[in-house]
Amino acid sequence: MPHTKSAAKRMRTSGIKRQTNRAAKSRLASTRHLLLEAVTKGDKTKGEEHFRAYCGFLDKAVKQGAIKANNASRHKARAAVLLKK
Repeated sequence: MPHTKSAAKRMRTSGIKRQTNRAAKSRLASTRHLLLEAVTKGDKTKGEEHFRAYCGFLDKAVKQGAIKANNASRHKARAAVLLKK
């Protein structure tokens, strides 16, 4: 348990931030999985649709501070290469 008021507040805020980060990363993983599924099946339209959604979720995660910008950029580039194959 925290000993001071500031430590208690810090514990609350970090808990909330942790939940939002986990939700964002979970959403990214789910969308990435859908994208990979579509690519392996060879479904071009579904793949493009999931790619757009994935890029949007990556940008949103960067805006929220869940992941860093370079990390998102790298994931977008790799997903684009997968989609082109």
